[in-house]
Amino acid sequence: MLKIVGYTDRPSARPGERLDFKVSCEEGANAFNARIVRLICGDDGPISPGYKVIPIDAKVNATYPGRKQAIDVGSYMLVEKPATLLASAGFTLAAIVQGHWIDKEAPQAIIACHDLAQAGSTRGVTLCLDRSGAGAVTVGDGRGQITLGTGRPLLPRHWYLLAASYDAADRRLIVIQRPLERQFGEPEISDGSAVIPFTLPDMMAATITVGASLQPGLPDRRHSQNHFDGKIEAPALYIGYLDPTRISHPSWAPLPCLARWDFSRDMAARHVRDQSGNGLDGSLVNLPTRAVTASNWHSETTNWKERPDLYGAIHFHCDDLYDMGWATDFTWNLPADLASGIYACELTTQDGGEDILPFFVLPPKGKATASVALLASTYTYLAYANSHHGYEDALSEVCYGALLELGPAEQFLKERRDFGVSLYDRHRDGSGSSYSSWLRPILNTRPKRAIWNFNADLHITDWLHAIGQPYDIITDDRIHAEGVELLKNYRCVIAGTHPEYHTTQMLDAFERYQKDGGRLMYLGGNGFYWRIATNPEWPAAIEVRRGEAGTRCYELPPGERYHAFTGEFGGLWRSQGRAPQKVFGVGFVTEGFDASSYYTRLADSFDPRAAFIFDGIGPDESIGNFGILGGAAGLELDASDPELGTPAHALILAKSVEHSNTFLLTPEELLAGFPGLDAIESDRCRAEIVFFETPSGGAVFSTGSIGWSSSLAHNNYDNNVSRMTLNVLRRFLDPKIFG
Repeated sequence: MLKIVGYTDRPSARPGERLDFKVSCEEGANAFNARIVRLICGDDGPISPGYKVIPIDAKVNATYPGRKQAIDVGSYMLVEKPATLLASAGFTLAAIVQGHWIDKEAPQAIIACHDLAQAGSTRGVTLCLDRSGAGAVTVGDGRGQITLGTGRPLLPRHWYLLAASYDAADRRLIVIQRPLERQFGEPEISDGSAVIPFTLPDMMAATITVGASLQPGLPDRRHSQNHFDGKIEAPALYIGYLDPTRISHPSWAPLPCLARWDFSRDMAARHVRDQSGNGLDGSLVNLPTRAVTASNWHSETTNWKERPDLYGAIHFHCDDLYDMGWATDFTWNLPADLASGIYACELTTQDGGEDILPFFVLPPKGKATASVALLASTYTYLAYANSHHGYEDALSEVCYGALLELGPAEQFLKERRDFGVSLYDRHRDGSGSSYSSWLRPILNTRPKRAIWNFNADLHITDWLHAIGQPYDIITDDRIHAEGVELLKNYRCVIAGTHPEYHTTQMLDAFERYQKDGGRLMYLGGNGFYWRIATNPEWPAAIEVRRGEAGTRCYELPPGERYHAFTGEFGGLWRSQGRAPQKVFGVGFVTEGFDASSYYTRLADSFDPRAAFIFDGIGPDESIGNFGILGGAAGLELDASDPELGTPAHALILAKSVEHSNTFLLTPEELLAGFPGLDAIESDRCRAEIVFFETPSGGAVFSTGSIGWSSSLAHNNYDNNVSRMTLNVLRRFLDPKIFG
């Protein structure tokens, strides 16, 4: 159990801006200490450079009161404006639903309308699924409640019309469920009817929710419960009683309409407008999935922008999480003279609790304080945030070629699904996760963690400090917002170990920078791979839509592969004509996690154009047959491909060798499966080091391996991986043009 955790309100800042720090302690920790440091290296392994920081004299370095902050996980729609529900006039509720997780320990609310003023109050009505997964309605008068069900569980991933109506004249309550595509043996309609033993009271200030209900008596902080896992379409409430069997669609009933919502409108928005004219607009909490097919979709199009009317559903999940909503414990106004770099706030408790919250400080806007910039891949860190994939995927150990080892953070996350999921996880209902947000503790983006993503990138900052090279930090989120304007002031930009996820704006910026004569060093693997999207309505989140290609842990259903945030088609950049080989010379071809290997020089390495790269390196030297991972070529590997855009004049300097049979060609490399797809039998399973010049006087150097930087510190930074990288960096910083 982690004793203290926290997060900042955003991943990056500039001098003069402010950061809010939000902290939660386990019960019993009455205080915690905070200290700002600059991170140099985060790898504290037995043969690693060690955890290295520079303390920063900051006003926020202090002791603060500890408290445990609540978490409201799960998505739903909340109507902020109080509604008047006159039970004395009767009422009708209806929606079309597709349940994905049917049999649960608690009911699943579809539409809830409750008086929440008093704790424990049962006053209200809920259209729901009962614990068995059957359509049901629950009503209460504030003292007691009754649930009436249809007695027949819904079939998972099938569409149903659910409706319930209350006749105040004789206190009769009726609920029905009608399958929209009836299966063999399934009745045309299932229903329940009863006269309830109490009179329902009128509610003059009721709270309406869709996809969950709220705990009553919590005016300061709403806490949701009874989450629905699946799709909801066209929820509506009407005034008066109507035999539910007469309802053909929730959006129409011959009654005065209290509220109804059309989820096909304003696809990326937080707010959903009430179509009744009564102003009961809803706001979406915790980012449920939009741009999903509705009950009327039958393959007419796969693009929601062409026919929004076919996408009038929202997919709610009990483990969606956009914003923890924690209160701020302290705020740091960054000094105007704070150097660009990777920083962190060390949080500690007296009983040994520790969390280290990283954040990224860029130079002042429009300025560069060094000639080289290192990219912190904040969107990739976010894609993997709090991933459960390793231990929830039964094939992980087979693919990794090794037994999984769970550290404290992984063990914590295994028990705490309320910290949200990553873009590599499936939701509890089995659907793939499409969103990830910064507004929560992200426990695997920390120093002292596995050598992956953030902690692996700190090997590069450690090396830059070791060689005395000044550098600025830039981040994905700022490149997305500012484009090439952020890159153009640097003579050289270094992309780190795993820059995998990119928006259109980011890729445009890198292409423009390269065409304008910039120098790019790509020291990683599996980079510039997936297309993602962002939207100002949800500024802390990214969205991914995985489709029919790529190395992926799930595949979204047909018709749901266009981003809700932007309407852009999701998937691999390669599948959209923008393979990374065009800009960086290499692209993803294979992965393996059992052991790393090394490179051997190829004929192109002796070309005079590459002489500066191999200065001080012997003609027969193996490149990177050492390091923290055992070799510089490992984890995920990239190689050249002229058909995908590697320039014809590019030099293929070296290739990796002696990989195991856990390294397999990626799916997008194949047209069909056949024997010989692993690294023992296929020479295509390799990393390649590539160099080429650009027509405008710039150049590109790519190493093709996530593991490259893990070898930089070997032998006190005196090795051929470090030497080659330094040779390239020095030449790339030289103003002399290439060509």
